[in-house]
Amino acid sequence: MPATSGIRASVQNKRVAKSVKTADVIIPEKLYFRIGEVAHLCRLPAYVLRFWETEFPQLKPVKSSTGQRMYRRKDVESVLHIKNLLYEEGFTIAGARQQLRTESKTDQKQNPLPFPERPASDLKHIRQGLREILALLSSRRSAK
Repeated sequence: MPATSGIRASVQNKRVAKSVKTADVIIPEKLYFRIGEVAHLCRLPAYVLRFWETEFPQLKPVKSSTGQRMYRRKDVESVLHIKNLLYEEGFTIAGARQQLRTESKTDQKQNPLPFPERPASDLKHIRQGLREILALLSSRRSAK
């Protein structure tokens, strides 16, 4: 096989990868996906997925007892996100890695939803209700 056919195949793979937008991929409802299934879903060669595992710490499929990579849904979503960053947004691998780090820090910094503030009068009303329940229970206990 001439060297140029390998180059053509590589260019052709990139065209196929770019032709399908990552937003168009529908991930089936399954617990685990084999590497071949993920490669087919994401329209990427399996060797690219194995390479990305070494480059992106977020991508860590579990291995079965037979050593087969088993991707979870969040892993497949990560693959699609990485593919989007690299192929559609034009990031380098180092840039995509940094972008993912930045995104994860932003996600971690989000504060939990605050409880709605209650006026002090509402709290006093709740406390009074609890005291009445406690008194009721105490009177039943002493009656026995």
